Amino acid sequence: MGLRIYNTLSGRKEEFVPLREGEVRLYVCGVTVYNASHVGHARALLTFDVIYRYLKFLGFRVTFVRNFTDVDDKIIQRANQEGSTAEAIAKRYIAEFRRDSDALGLLSPTQEPKATEHIAEIISLIRRLEEKGMAYRVDGDVYFPVQAFPGYGKLSRKRLKELEAGARVEVDARKRDPMDFALWKESKEGEPYWESPWGRGRPGWHIECSAMSTKYLGQPFDIHGGGMDLIFPHHENEIAQSEAAFDVPLARYWIHNGFLNINQEKMSKSLGNVLGIQEILEHREAEALRHYFLSSHYRSPMDFSEEGLEEAATGVERIYETLERGDSLTGLAAASPERALIEMFREEMDDDFNTPRAMALIFDKVRSLNRLLDEGKSDGASSRVAALKRMVEILGLLQDEPQAFFERKKRRWLRLQGLSPEVIEGLVQKRDQARREKRWQEADKIRVQLQEKGITLEDTAGGTVWRVR
Repeated sequence: MGLRIYNTLSGRKEEFVPLREGEVRLYVCGVTVYNASHVGHARALLTFDVIYRYLKFLGFRVTFVRNFTDVDDKIIQRANQEGSTAEAIAKRYIAEFRRDSDALGLLSPTQEPKATEHIAEIISLIRRLEEKGMAYRVDGDVYFPVQAFPGYGKLSRKRLKELEAGARVEVDARKRDPMDFALWKESKEGEPYWESPWGRGRPGWHIECSAMSTKYLGQPFDIHGGGMDLIFPHHENEIAQSEAAFDVPLARYWIHNGFLNINQEKMSKSLGNVLGIQEILEHREAEALRHYFLSSHYRSPMDFSEEGLEEAATGVERIYETLERGDSLTGLAAASPERALIEMFREEMDDDFNTPRAMALIFDKVRSLNRLLDEGKSDGASSRVAALKRMVEILGLLQDEPQAFFERKKRRWLRLQGLSPEVIEGLVQKRDQARREKRWQEADKIRVQLQEKGITLEDTAGGTVWRVR
């Protein structure tokens, strides 16, 4: 049947038909760079990384744009608190974001535009809205008149008469209507500013994405994505200003990933449960975090817990161990993936990027492949190993060869435990010597000693292999 996508705009799954044959234009709202990225950002980033990878696997030429909001009230507030500048704060956290992206194994977007580098496009778009009677000035500010756009609320399914100015709506008595939102803001003393037809100021949040997406992707483009928290008001406002300006849809398909709680509580600074990406990756491999998110459908709400992450880490190791076993068989590297398995995988992913079912298929093949290897049946195993490698590659699930992964995990664990490889190797060699001399009680005592340190031993024909839990 081909790829089907749940479109937030229509509220149903639709067959994906690109606007240009063989090409996909994808825009995803990026982060506001006033602080380090957290696990909620990680879910959105990994969701659209998988979507990006899968579209490329299907053979599409994908133009993927993900922006940075690098001028904003929160950035300015952070700069004032630190006695710094908004530019310096943004630069610092963009660098941290890119470090996190690399650590998570994300593919780089085609473009990563910054709002501050697109002021000319933003001003041009606001002037276009003014000329069409879809923007009005109040002193040095410019607002969008929501009541004048008849389709307002079609994405979020909110009706104007039910909306009130609240936490996500900027309250200003000077506005014609409480729901009107800022396109341009007059800069206060000491704030960053740019010259404009309305005086010195800076762009509103929503107009940035409209200007940047249109510049790099045109209008309409294929897919607009982001977290579910962006549906209203951010994406609703993007639609209003973009479609009012150009009289055509902004995007054809709207994709939103679900909310993330921490141990069944909403993630918030007041509760002290905001987990940074680097905080997690200090103790876990990035593959475990990716597997953890792939185990739930991207649209489903999800609860983040250490127990769930531990289980995901174990699952990743199982895949690596299976591939390591498979690679030990002669000729596997040159084998072609088993076509039937790839088609089964594609069928699951074509159903709105259903990664939980795709992961279930992967682990089913891990179990069956291990049974074959346990029985010494190498016939047919090579193509299955190749298929397994291809499936996890499409999902971006594994970042290393098995041996490199286990070495990386080993180094991290030893560092966190304050142990050195030399000490462990010395105990392993001492145990091997005891076994050679048939001093079994002493050998068992060393094994238990290592187990208490979280180290497991595997006696192989090539010698003793040790791993950390």
